[in-house]
Amino acid sequence: MAKETVHILQSYVAGRGKSLKAEPQVGCANAEEARRKAERLAPNRVAVVAFSVTADTEMGDYDETPVIHFRSGPLPPPFGEG
Repeated sequence: MAKETVHILQSYVAGRGKSLKAEPQVGCANAEEARRKAERLAPNRVAVVAFSVTADTEMGDYDETPVIHFRSGPLPPPFGEG
């Protein structure tokens, strides 16, 4: 079980009603790249989040608390504030 930190960009577009529809996640080389891509994408999406999480990718086991590097818009848990 090799744990590693993965850096991910997740964006959302409008779904039906007030719901959000997640676009495919984008893996990034590091946290800075994820943040930069999220900042560029934010004006064109309903919501965007760049985060890092420690995971055992072989087992599909991810930590429950991501480290947020950038967020914009109304995000679902665990990314939303409060």
